[in-house]
Amino acid sequence: MKGPVLVLDALNGIGRGLVQAVIDDGRPVIAVSRDRAGLAVLQAEYIDADFTAVRGSVDTERDSAALAETLRALHRPIAGMIISRCREQARGRMLDLPGEALKEKLDSDLLPQLAAARQLLPLLAASGRNGSYVVVGGPGSENPWAGYGHHSVCSAALSMLVRVLHDEARALSVRVQLLAVDTPARTVENEACACEQWPSAVAIGKQALALIDQTDPGQPVQAIVRYATPTTRTRRSPATANLSARALTQQATSAYLSPTHAEPLIDDPTSKDPQRYLDDTWALLKPLLSASAGK
Repeated sequence: MKGPVLVLDALNGIGRGLVQAVIDDGRPVIAVSRDRAGLAVLQAEYIDADFTAVRGSVDTERDSAALAETLRALHRPIAGMIISRCREQARGRMLDLPGEALKEKLDSDLLPQLAAARQLLPLLAASGRNGSYVVVGGPGSENPWAGYGHHSVCSAALSMLVRVLHDEARALSVRVQLLAVDTPARTVENEACACEQWPSAVAIGKQALALIDQTDPGQPVQAIVRYATPTTRTRRSPATANLSARALTQQATSAYLSPTHAEPLIDDPTSKDPQRYLDDTWALLKPLLSASAGK
Protein backbone atom coordinates (compact mmCIF):
# COMPACT_ATOMS: atom_id res chain seq x y z
CA MET A 1 0.00 0.00 0.00
CA LYS A 2 1.24 3.48 -0.82
CA GLY A 3 2.28 5.65 2.09
CA PRO A 4 0.29 8.65 3.28
CA VAL A 5 0.59 12.06 1.65
CA LEU A 6 0.59 15.22 3.73
CA VAL A 7 -1.32 18.24 2.41
CA LEU A 8 -0.37 21.50 4.09
CA ASP A 9 -3.00 24.27 4.23
CA ALA A 10 -5.62 21.70 3.33
CA LEU A 11 -8.58 24.07 3.68
CA ASN A 12 -7.63 26.68 1.10
CA GLY A 13 -8.95 26.48 -2.45
CA ILE A 14 -6.12 24.41 -3.90
CA GLY A 15 -5.60 22.44 -0.69
CA ARG A 16 -9.10 20.99 -0.86
CA GLY A 17 -8.46 19.84 -4.42
CA LEU A 18 -5.17 18.27 -3.35
CA VAL A 19 -6.92 16.34 -0.59
CA GLN A 20 -9.53 15.07 -3.04
CA ALA A 21 -6.85 13.99 -5.53
CA VAL A 22 -5.02 12.02 -2.84
CA ILE A 23 -8.21 10.30 -1.67
CA ASP A 24 -9.34 9.58 -5.24
CA ASP A 25 -6.00 7.81 -5.69
CA GLY A 26 -6.84 5.53 -2.77
CA ARG A 27 -4.08 6.86 -0.55
CA PRO A 28 -4.09 7.88 3.10
CA VAL A 29 -4.05 11.65 3.56
CA ILE A 30 -2.79 13.80 6.41
CA ALA A 31 -4.54 17.16 6.18
CA VAL A 32 -2.97 20.11 8.01
CA SER A 33 -4.63 23.42 8.82
CA ARG A 34 -4.97 25.94 11.63
CA ASP A 35 -8.76 25.60 11.54
CA ARG A 36 -9.70 22.63 13.75
CA ALA A 37 -13.44 22.98 13.04
CA GLY A 38 -12.85 23.23 9.31
CA LEU A 39 -10.75 20.07 9.38
CA ALA A 40 -13.54 18.23 11.17
CA VAL A 41 -16.01 19.27 8.47
CA LEU A 42 -13.61 18.23 5.71
CA GLN A 43 -12.96 14.89 7.38
CA ALA A 44 -16.71 14.26 7.57
CA GLU A 45 -16.90 14.63 3.78
CA TYR A 46 -14.53 11.66 3.39
CA ILE A 47 -15.88 9.42 6.11
CA ASP A 48 -14.72 6.24 4.36
CA ALA A 49 -11.20 7.46 3.59
CA ASP A 50 -8.00 7.04 5.59
CA PHE A 51 -8.06 10.67 6.73
CA THR A 52 -5.91 12.11 9.50
CA ALA A 53 -6.55 15.71 10.56
CA VAL A 54 -3.69 17.66 12.13
CA ARG A 55 -4.02 21.17 13.48
CA GLY A 56 -0.95 23.23 12.69
CA SER A 57 0.74 25.70 10.37
CA VAL A 58 4.13 26.85 9.10
CA ASP A 59 3.56 30.58 9.48
CA THR A 60 6.66 30.91 11.68
CA GLU A 61 9.72 28.86 12.49
CA ARG A 62 8.19 27.97 15.86
CA ASP A 63 4.91 26.88 14.26
CA SER A 64 6.80 24.70 11.78
CA ALA A 65 8.83 23.04 14.55
CA ALA A 66 5.66 22.32 16.53
CA LEU A 67 4.01 20.82 13.45
CA ALA A 68 7.01 18.58 12.83
CA GLU A 69 6.81 17.26 16.41
CA THR A 70 3.09 16.57 16.03
CA LEU A 71 3.67 14.67 12.79
CA ARG A 72 6.55 12.73 14.29
CA ALA A 73 4.25 11.60 17.11
CA LEU A 74 1.91 9.98 14.57
CA HIS A 75 4.55 7.31 13.87
CA ARG A 76 3.45 7.15 10.24
CA PRO A 77 6.18 7.18 7.57
CA ILE A 78 5.13 9.88 5.11
CA ALA A 79 5.64 9.20 1.40
CA GLY A 80 5.27 12.77 0.25
CA MET A 81 4.25 16.28 1.16
CA ILE A 82 2.40 18.83 -0.97
CA ILE A 83 2.61 22.47 0.06
CA SER A 84 0.21 25.04 -1.38
CA ARG A 85 -0.09 28.38 0.34
CA CYS A 86 -2.97 29.69 -1.78
CA ARG A 87 -4.00 33.21 -0.85
CA GLU A 88 -5.98 36.00 -2.45
CA GLN A 89 -3.54 38.37 -4.11
CA ALA A 90 -3.83 42.14 -3.75
CA ARG A 91 -3.43 44.22 -6.88
CA GLY A 92 -1.08 47.17 -7.01
CA ARG A 93 1.91 48.69 -8.78
CA MET A 94 5.25 48.35 -7.06
CA LEU A 95 6.05 51.98 -7.92
CA ASP A 96 2.96 53.12 -6.03
CA LEU A 97 3.66 51.28 -2.77
CA PRO A 98 6.49 51.65 -0.25
CA GLY A 99 9.22 49.04 0.07
CA GLU A 100 7.63 47.84 3.28
CA ALA A 101 4.83 46.30 1.21
CA LEU A 102 7.28 43.96 -0.53
CA LYS A 103 8.90 43.06 2.79
CA GLU A 104 5.50 42.15 4.22
CA LYS A 105 4.74 40.04 1.15
CA LEU A 106 7.99 38.11 1.46
CA ASP A 107 7.45 37.65 5.20
CA SER A 108 3.96 36.24 4.70
CA ASP A 109 4.50 34.13 1.57
CA LEU A 110 8.17 33.22 1.16
CA LEU A 111 9.66 32.85 4.64
CA PRO A 112 7.01 30.33 5.77
CA GLN A 113 8.07 28.17 2.81
CA LEU A 114 11.63 28.17 4.12
CA ALA A 115 10.47 27.49 7.68
CA ALA A 116 8.37 24.55 6.48
CA ALA A 117 11.24 23.06 4.49
CA ARG A 118 13.72 23.42 7.36
CA GLN A 119 11.47 21.49 9.74
CA LEU A 120 9.66 19.04 7.47
CA LEU A 121 12.41 17.86 5.12
CA PRO A 122 14.34 16.10 7.94
CA LEU A 123 11.09 14.43 8.98
CA LEU A 124 10.52 13.24 5.42
CA ALA A 125 14.08 11.98 5.20
CA ALA A 126 13.68 9.99 8.43
CA SER A 127 10.91 7.92 6.85
CA GLY A 128 13.50 6.26 4.62
CA ARG A 129 11.14 6.24 1.65
CA ASN A 130 13.09 8.52 -0.70
CA GLY A 131 10.23 10.92 -0.10
CA SER A 132 9.04 13.77 -2.27
CA TYR A 133 8.35 17.37 -1.25
CA VAL A 134 6.23 19.24 -3.81
CA VAL A 135 5.57 22.98 -3.65
CA VAL A 136 2.69 24.24 -5.80
CA GLY A 137 3.59 27.61 -7.32
CA GLY A 138 1.40 30.16 -9.05
CA PRO A 139 1.74 32.57 -11.99
CA GLY A 140 4.38 35.27 -12.20
CA SER A 141 7.53 33.29 -11.47
CA GLU A 142 9.04 33.80 -14.94
CA ASN A 143 7.09 36.67 -16.48
CA PRO A 144 5.49 39.47 -14.45
CA TRP A 145 1.79 39.06 -13.77
CA ALA A 146 0.28 42.38 -14.84
CA GLY A 147 -1.01 44.31 -11.86
CA TYR A 148 0.47 41.89 -9.33
CA GLY A 149 4.09 43.01 -9.11
CA HIS A 150 4.66 42.04 -5.48
CA HIS A 151 3.24 38.57 -6.09
CA SER A 152 5.43 38.16 -9.18
CA VAL A 153 8.59 39.03 -7.24
CA CYS A 154 7.60 36.61 -4.50
CA SER A 155 6.84 33.84 -7.02
CA ALA A 156 10.23 34.31 -8.65
CA ALA A 157 11.90 34.16 -5.24
CA LEU A 158 10.00 30.96 -4.42
CA SER A 159 11.22 29.42 -7.66
CA MET A 160 14.83 30.14 -6.73
CA LEU A 161 14.26 28.92 -3.17
CA VAL A 162 13.00 25.58 -4.47
CA ARG A 163 15.99 25.29 -6.81
CA VAL A 164 18.34 25.76 -3.86
CA LEU A 165 16.39 23.33 -1.66
CA HIS A 166 16.34 20.84 -4.53
CA ASP A 167 20.14 20.79 -4.57
CA GLU A 168 20.60 20.80 -0.79
CA ALA A 169 17.99 18.08 -0.13
CA ARG A 170 19.84 15.55 -2.28
CA ALA A 171 22.04 14.82 0.73
CA LEU A 172 18.86 13.81 2.59
CA SER A 173 17.63 11.57 -0.26
CA VAL A 174 14.55 13.76 -0.58
CA ARG A 175 13.22 15.15 -3.87
CA VAL A 176 12.18 18.80 -3.68
CA GLN A 177 10.27 20.12 -6.68
CA LEU A 178 8.11 23.07 -7.67
CA LEU A 179 4.98 22.33 -9.68
CA ALA A 180 4.68 25.65 -11.52
CA VAL A 181 1.11 26.53 -12.51
CA ASP A 182 1.30 29.55 -14.81
CA THR A 183 -2.38 30.51 -14.52
CA PRO A 184 -4.82 30.89 -11.65
CA ALA A 185 -6.59 27.69 -10.62
CA ARG A 186 -10.27 26.78 -10.56
CA THR A 187 -11.31 26.00 -7.00
CA VAL A 188 -14.52 25.56 -5.03
CA GLU A 189 -14.06 29.15 -3.88
CA ASN A 190 -13.91 30.83 -7.30
CA GLU A 191 -15.74 28.42 -9.60
CA ALA A 192 -18.49 30.97 -10.26
CA CYS A 193 -16.06 33.40 -11.91
CA ALA A 194 -13.12 31.16 -12.91
CA CYS A 195 -12.13 30.85 -16.56
CA GLU A 196 -12.79 27.50 -18.20
CA GLN A 197 -9.17 27.07 -19.33
CA TRP A 198 -7.80 27.38 -15.79
CA PRO A 199 -6.69 24.04 -14.35
CA SER A 200 -8.79 22.61 -11.54
CA ALA A 201 -7.31 22.13 -8.10
CA VAL A 202 -7.92 18.38 -8.41
CA ALA A 203 -6.02 18.24 -11.73
CA ILE A 204 -3.12 20.06 -10.08
CA GLY A 205 -3.26 17.51 -7.27
CA LYS A 206 -3.03 14.62 -9.72
CA GLN A 207 0.14 16.02 -11.27
CA ALA A 208 1.62 16.63 -7.82
CA LEU A 209 0.95 12.97 -6.98
CA ALA A 210 2.66 11.93 -10.21
CA LEU A 211 5.79 13.72 -8.98
CA ILE A 212 5.57 11.93 -5.64
CA ASP A 213 5.24 8.56 -7.38
CA GLN A 214 8.20 9.18 -9.68
CA THR A 215 10.49 6.32 -8.65
CA ASP A 216 12.35 5.53 -11.88
CA PRO A 217 16.05 6.18 -11.09
CA GLY A 218 16.75 6.61 -14.79
CA GLN A 219 14.30 9.50 -15.09
CA PRO A 220 15.84 12.90 -14.30
CA VAL A 221 14.27 14.82 -11.44
CA GLN A 222 13.79 18.47 -12.36
CA ALA A 223 13.63 21.18 -9.73
CA ILE A 224 10.92 23.05 -11.67
CA VAL A 225 8.13 21.13 -13.40
CA ARG A 226 5.57 23.02 -15.49
CA TYR A 227 1.95 22.05 -15.08
CA ALA A 228 0.88 20.29 -18.27
CA THR A 229 -2.73 20.60 -19.38
CA PRO A 230 -4.15 17.08 -19.81
CA THR A 231 -5.02 16.29 -23.43
CA THR A 232 -7.89 14.13 -24.58
CA ARG A 233 -7.25 12.13 -27.72
CA THR A 234 -9.95 10.56 -29.87
CA ARG A 235 -8.85 7.19 -31.16
CA ARG A 236 -10.08 5.93 -34.54
CA SER A 237 -9.95 2.37 -35.74
CA PRO A 238 -7.54 1.62 -38.64
CA ALA A 239 -10.50 0.78 -40.86
CA THR A 240 -12.09 4.17 -40.23
CA ALA A 241 -8.80 5.94 -40.82
CA ASN A 242 -8.25 4.09 -44.12
CA LEU A 243 -11.77 4.89 -45.30
CA SER A 244 -11.27 8.57 -44.47
CA ALA A 245 -7.96 8.68 -46.30
CA ARG A 246 -9.43 6.85 -49.30
CA ALA A 247 -12.39 9.25 -49.41
CA LEU A 248 -10.07 12.25 -49.35
CA THR A 249 -7.95 10.79 -52.14
CA GLN A 250 -10.98 10.04 -54.32
CA GLN A 251 -12.40 13.49 -53.66
CA ALA A 252 -9.13 15.17 -54.57
CA THR A 253 -8.69 13.07 -57.72
CA SER A 254 -12.25 13.79 -58.83
CA ALA A 255 -11.82 17.50 -58.23
CA TYR A 256 -8.53 17.48 -60.11
CA LEU A 257 -9.92 15.69 -63.18
CA SER A 258 -13.25 17.54 -63.27
CA PRO A 259 -13.61 21.08 -64.57
CA THR A 260 -14.06 23.79 -62.00
CA HIS A 261 -17.08 26.05 -61.77
CA ALA A 262 -14.90 29.01 -62.60
CA GLU A 263 -14.48 30.20 -66.15
CA PRO A 264 -11.46 28.81 -68.04
CA LEU A 265 -8.23 30.70 -67.75
CA ILE A 266 -7.49 32.91 -70.74
CA ASP A 267 -3.99 34.09 -71.39
CA ASP A 268 -5.08 37.58 -72.28
CA PRO A 269 -2.66 40.38 -71.36
CA THR A 270 -5.48 42.90 -71.73
CA SER A 271 -7.60 41.20 -69.04
CA LYS A 272 -8.61 43.54 -66.21
CA ASP A 273 -9.54 40.72 -63.74
CA PRO A 274 -6.39 39.19 -62.19
CA GLN A 275 -8.41 38.05 -59.14
CA ARG A 276 -10.25 35.57 -61.39
CA TYR A 277 -6.91 33.93 -62.23
CA LEU A 278 -6.12 33.54 -58.55
CA ASP A 279 -9.56 32.08 -57.83
CA ASP A 280 -9.23 29.48 -60.60
CA THR A 281 -5.73 28.51 -59.51
CA TRP A 282 -6.86 28.06 -55.91
CA ALA A 283 -9.83 25.98 -57.01
CA LEU A 284 -7.39 23.55 -58.68
CA LEU A 285 -4.81 23.46 -55.88
CA LYS A 286 -7.10 23.28 -52.85
CA PRO A 287 -8.15 19.59 -53.23
CA LEU A 288 -4.53 18.52 -53.77
CA LEU A 289 -3.33 20.38 -50.68
CA SER A 290 -6.16 18.95 -48.59
CA ALA A 291 -5.30 15.42 -49.68
CA SER A 292 -1.62 15.93 -48.83
CA ALA A 293 -2.45 17.27 -45.38
CA GLY A 294 -4.62 14.23 -44.63
CA LYS A 295 -1.85 11.72 -45.32
